[in-house]
Amino acid sequence: MDQQLGLFDDQPSGLPPPVEAALVPQELAELGAHLSSSLRLGTSSWSFPGWAGIVYDRQAAELTLARHGLAAYASHPLLRTVGIDRTWYRPVSADDLRAYADVVPEDFRFLVKADRLLTSPTDPGEGTFRGANPRFLDPTYAIEEVLGPVSEGLGPKAGPILFQFSPIPPNLAGGPEAFAERLHGFLDALPPGLLYAVELRTPALLTSIYSQALEATGATHCYVVHPAMSPLEEQLRVVRHFEQPALVMRWMLHAGLKYEVAKDRYAPFDRIVDTDDDSLERIAVAALDALIAERGVFVVANNKAEGSAPLSVFRLARRIAAWDGPRESTTV
Repeated sequence: MDQQLGLFDDQPSGLPPPVEAALVPQELAELGAHLSSSLRLGTSSWSFPGWAGIVYDRQAAELTLARHGLAAYASHPLLRTVGIDRTWYRPVSADDLRAYADVVPEDFRFLVKADRLLTSPTDPGEGTFRGANPRFLDPTYAIEEVLGPVSEGLGPKAGPILFQFSPIPPNLAGGPEAFAERLHGFLDALPPGLLYAVELRTPALLTSIYSQALEATGATHCYVVHPAMSPLEEQLRVVRHFEQPALVMRWMLHAGLKYEVAKDRYAPFDRIVDTDDDSLERIAVAALDALIAERGVFVVANNKAEGSAPLSVFRLARRIAAWDGPRESTTV
């Protein structure tokens, strides 16, 4: 998993930070100034030594980047959001989240993964036998352990709260209809004021009833590029993004690869290895549609999508900025 730690004040005062931002090429700086402020592109984490010369000014250890790299990352004109993954594994305090918020610009936003206890019908811990998980879609736990700290710690810098449902046999969730109904009740019980996004990794759960549950509760579908999930065009067909309160997309894993295989193939994540122009094009079209409709857009890329998440973001930014002619809308 990507290492993310709290930000600790362990750097002696008066010394320069152990890592700073890389020099931004003029082309990327101009792209950042040109693109809409409603478009937030970023990566799923920030602590990768291979990003030296791309995001960071020097080679630094993963631990150093986890603790000190966020400020440098957030100063890049094209990196205006980032994922917080450590909240997926255990609750994170408001103080830790506030430390993140304190080092980024006012218009920066975080995409926060909700605790996996909320999205697994069985105990998500290790072991071959997994009993029922009493925290599955429990709004009280969500409010107390996830949403409360996020609201208190990140404040207005909180972006989408992501409920990621890993691949599961549909019967463990009671089947697609029961899942959608229970999800509806869960989302309806959450407090207003935050953007809730739901990411599926089980194609059978992507149904019209699921889409209706999102629409009824003001939540949004997170369109994900991942081999375990339906293709983007199918997600866009079932859940029409122009009816969503905001567009949230995650470009996660290249087709035909498993996570560990992609990790080994692409490390140290300093270059594009396998381009995915089809996904880039579909993401760009959807983002443009949403911007034309004056809705916010969040797109987060992973290193395992093409080989280097920030370089994928830069490719996507160029594609969005360069669009100049008729295009086929993704809306249906």
